[in-house]
Amino acid sequence: MSEVLNKEQIAALVALARKAGAATLPFWRADVEVMNKADASPVTAADMAAHHILDAGLRELFPDVPVLSEEAADIALSQRQQWQRWWLVDPLDGTKEFISGSDEFTVNIALIERGRVVFGVVGIPATGRCYYGGAGLGAFACEEGGEPQAIQVREAPAEAFTLVASKRHSSPEQERLLQGLAERFGELKLANVGSSLKFCLLAEGKADCYPRLAPTSQWDTAAAQGVLEGAGGEVLTLQGEALTYEARESMLNPYFLALPASAAWRTDLIALARHLG
Repeated sequence: MSEVLNKEQIAALVALARKAGAATLPFWRADVEVMNKADASPVTAADMAAHHILDAGLRELFPDVPVLSEEAADIALSQRQQWQRWWLVDPLDGTKEFISGSDEFTVNIALIERGRVVFGVVGIPATGRCYYGGAGLGAFACEEGGEPQAIQVREAPAEAFTLVASKRHSSPEQERLLQGLAERFGELKLANVGSSLKFCLLAEGKADCYPRLAPTSQWDTAAAQGVLEGAGGEVLTLQGEALTYEARESMLNPYFLALPASAAWRTDLIALARHLG
């Protein structure tokens, strides 16, 4: 399937994402204790249970590839700058959704090479559904116990132009972008969903654009970016450049736009965003 990963390795990664996801479920809707990390973001025992499984599993499958997890990110920049290939992992993306009892939380595993996502797996613990893919590899959705089904972005709106929005995060810049898109496309339809599932809606052709003009971290986006790129999408900065993952002091991403790579309205969107940026 790929020179990056073979079919057996991909199957093992999907199974690992499901195993890590299963470890979160005993804590879900169970009045789990919430702690705050140094940046005030919440972390639960579920995050840590998934982290330990992913960290051990990836090191066993790929002993020569380092792992950077949200729950073990205190690795010196000087060390990370030496890496050519590494795993970028969010053991539980959508912790706030998890805490609230929503099923919109995910396990994210991304393989990065020289700052670019080459493969990603997004697992949904509550349903067993997994998405995986990468640029040049295609993208697939797979129910637990089912056969993988190829997925692809849509290049034109089915009816109304559908934007994926965060349930919890917006900004004045994002609101201005939405206003500009409404002037270009007419009334917008909003699809609200949590965690990295926003990218997956685009990858499945169920939405047209995901603008994010509010903070995210690298582990929030990398795996699902791999899925979206495999499905014919792309993720761009507001300057129209590809969102990349070079080792940096800060793990925060710039603002970005996720969209179908061949959309006829791509240039208009970038022009609107560049004006805001």
